[in-house]
Amino acid sequence: MTTNRPVALVTGASSGIGKQTALALVAAGFEVAGTGRDTSRVAPLRGVTFFDLDVVSDKSVTAVVQQVIERFGRIDVLVNNAGIGSIGAAEETSLAQAQGVFDINVFGVMRMVKEVLPHMRARGRGRIINLSSVQGFIPAPYMAVYGASKHAIEGYSQSLDHEVRQYGVRSLLVEPAYTNTGFEANSAKPDTPLQVYADQRHVFDRLMAEAIKSGDDPAVVAKAIVTAATDTKPKLRYAAGPMAGRARMLRFVPAWVLDKQIRTMNKLTG
Repeated sequence: MTTNRPVALVTGASSGIGKQTALALVAAGFEVAGTGRDTSRVAPLRGVTFFDLDVVSDKSVTAVVQQVIERFGRIDVLVNNAGIGSIGAAEETSLAQAQGVFDINVFGVMRMVKEVLPHMRARGRGRIINLSSVQGFIPAPYMAVYGASKHAIEGYSQSLDHEVRQYGVRSLLVEPAYTNTGFEANSAKPDTPLQVYADQRHVFDRLMAEAIKSGDDPAVVAKAIVTAATDTKPKLRYAAGPMAGRARMLRFVPAWVLDKQIRTMNKLTG
């Protein structure tokens, strides 16, 4: 099947931000291919065709991209939304656990890009939208591995954007703040917990739970993604929601002000 409508491929579309993004793109006139690790358990979404995908598998990524192109004839927008959280002090997180987070959050994005980009470049158009986070540019105590993965996505996306613009392709970043999803419950917990960090980690867990509960609706992030997908003059970065917009201003404050703000927000002592 081929279509005259633009086609978007959204990873991690079975719930949360990915689900709302898929629905918002359908409403914006896109054919949407959504992915999940086991879509047999996913309730159907009108206008969304689901494919099973594991972003840590080269074979799975190659197969799904080919299936989507065969089904729809092209891919105009790739939304790299699939990801995993990680909560715990850096010292409490084993290298194996950190590698697992990076395999999804960073190398999963790279796998998708390497499969989709040649197709977009050959067509002379396309947009790659990578889900970052405000923690991709500000410190994230007790989320060092997750923050590092999002910092990596920031650097990768910016460099990629400069490489592919001449071929009609853009690499863009959407940066949410706290979003009311299952992020905390689905985040990896420290696999080598240390008593020395226990009290402060519990404080952080409580602050995180409160922030997630009062965070932006996933539809707010979906709206920013649709904007990135459809802007006639796209920007490199899109802040997703008012909280993310305020956090963006921290890029421009003096280092000592940011340092104090981070420690106050996270109730850190010393």
